[in-house]
Amino acid sequence: MSTPTPPDWRSANRALWDERVPLHVAGDFYDLEGFRAGAEALRDFELAEVGDVTGKTLLHLQCHIGTDTMSWARHGAARVVGLDFSGPAVRAARELAAEIGLSPERADFVEADMYDAPAAVPDEAYDIVYTGVGALCWLPDIERWARTAASLLAPGGFLYLAEFHPLTDVLDDETGTRVVRDYFARGAQVEEAPGTYADLGAQTVDNRSVEWQHPLGDVVSALASAGLRLEFLHEHDASLFPRFASFERSADGYYRFPDTHARIPLMYSLRASKP
Repeated sequence: MSTPTPPDWRSANRALWDERVPLHVAGDFYDLEGFRAGAEALRDFELAEVGDVTGKTLLHLQCHIGTDTMSWARHGAARVVGLDFSGPAVRAARELAAEIGLSPERADFVEADMYDAPAAVPDEAYDIVYTGVGALCWLPDIERWARTAASLLAPGGFLYLAEFHPLTDVLDDETGTRVVRDYFARGAQVEEAPGTYADLGAQTVDNRSVEWQHPLGDVVSALASAGLRLEFLHEHDASLFPRFASFERSADGYYRFPDTHARIPLMYSLRASKP
C-alpha cells in the first residue's frame, strides 16, 4: 500500500534487517561455509560488466554482511569499504573478513546510513562505487542517492548498479502475468511480512518494512542530474530468488519464468562514469 513516508521508516527498516542478519549468517542462502572456502558470491554478469578491479579502490553502499564487498577484494581490488546501516550486519562482515584473512586495511566496514556515507567512510573518493541487488527500494530519495554516490567517485571512476527490475513490482506474486500495482507510484509502501527472502518460513518479530518503488527512468535521470555519464544499461531475464511462485530454477542457478511465459526483464544493471 502506497502511503506518505512514516517518520519511523529508518528505525523500522533497521530493526527488520538487524533481526534477519543472524538468519542470513546461519542459513544456506549466503552459503558462508562455501564463501569461506572460496566460493564466488558475485554474479557472472557483474564480473563481466565491472571488469578488472586489480589495484582499484571500491566502495559498496548498503553492503549487508559484506560477501559481495569481500569478493571484489578477492578479485584484486586494492581496498574495499562496505557501508551498511545495520550494526549486526557490519559486525558480521568484519568477523567474516577476519576469518578469510582480509585485514581492515584491505576490507573495512562502516556502520552508517547510506545518505551519510560521505562523512562516514574513511576515504574521500573511490575508483568504483558499487551497489548490489535489492538496495534501492529501501531509499526514499533516489536523487539524493545519486548525488551521494557521485560525490564519492574519483574523477574517471564509475558507479556500477545491479538491481531488480521495477517492472516486477507491478505484477501479481503468483504467476507474474497480471499488472496489479501502479508502476509510477512514488509513495512509501508499508508492509507486514514475516520471514526473509533467504528463509521464507523463518519466524520473525520485526516484520514491518517501508520501501519505495523507483522506475527505471527515475534512476537514470537521477544519475544524469548528478553529473554522471551513462555507459550502458542492460536488462536481464533472470532473477536471484523465486520472486514469483511460477519461477523455475535454471541450470545456471538463476530463476526464470517457464518457457510458456513471455520473457520480461527481471533485473537490470548499469554503469555510469564521472568525467
